[in-house]
Amino acid sequence: MAHHGKEGVVKCGSAVLGAVTGFTIDTTGDVVEDTSLGNAAKTYLAGRTAFSGSLDMHYDEGDAAQETLDSGATIAFTLLPEGNSSGDQSLAGNGIVTSMSIGVTLDGVTTRTVAFQGTGALTIGTVS
Repeated sequence: MAHHGKEGVVKCGSAVLGAVTGFTIDTTGDVVEDTSLGNAAKTYLAGRTAFSGSLDMHYDEGDAAQETLDSGATIAFTLLPEGNSSGDQSLAGNGIVTSMSIGVTLDGVTTRTVAFQGTGALTIGTVS
C-alpha cells in the first residue's frame, strides 16, 4: 500500500523533530566471496551491514532538537515513514552527523539539511 509523505515523523531521542520536509535512509550489506576452486559459479557469504541517511527540514532556531544536529554530534533517532500510529514501520538507530548545511534563498524558506552515518545496527520494527 502506498503512503503519503505527509505522514512521516522523525524523532531525535524522544523529541519529535519539527518542520521536517523529508528524509532518506540507505542500507548496505557487504558480501565476501567464498567460491571454491572448480566451482562454475561464484558464491558469497553475507557480511557486515551499514546505514546512512539525511534529514531535510525548514530551519527553526527555536526547535531544540534541530539545534543538536551539528557536525560530529551523535544522535539517537527514529524514522517513521508511515506515521506514529501503532503498527506503523519504525527505523531506529544511532548516527553521527557528518554534515549540516543551512540554505537561504531570496524568495524561499530557509532550510537545514543534515547527513548522518549510522553506527551500530539499524533496528527495523513497528510502533507499539
